[in-house]
Amino acid sequence: MRGIIFAFLAGGFITLQGVANSRISQDIGPWQAATVTQLTGFLMALLIVMIVRDRKWKNFKGVRPLYLTGGSFAAVVIYGNIFGIKEIGVTLTIAVILIAQLAITFLIDGKGWFGVLKQKMRLPQFIGIGMMIAGVVILKF
Repeated sequence: MRGIIFAFLAGGFITLQGVANSRISQDIGPWQAATVTQLTGFLMALLIVMIVRDRKWKNFKGVRPLYLTGGSFAAVVIYGNIFGIKEIGVTLTIAVILIAQLAITFLIDGKGWFGVLKQKMRLPQFIGIGMMIAGVVILKF
């Protein structure tokens, strides 16, 4: 249940962050907005780590270097959100982002990439993503 609650919160905050970034970018530019967002996100995460007093820093050296680049993807995510919201609106942008996320997760689960347990994609999963795509088409018109 906690996983569902936190996933729901994450989805809500992704939307709020996209709208805030879009507004910030009107004043200072999209890449500058991405920079501010990354910086404030880093500071908030650092504050939380300090409050929680999680002592797992020693495990940092065991992380594969490829995975340490994951945070750099956020710059593209933020810019894509800003540009999408400006061009096609919040609802359609978030809908397309969700479809893109599902498509990539299909690949990751189906191929077992990044060490995740390989999952077999069945007809219901394909019907679900097809319905989401159909929903976006309906939203567009």
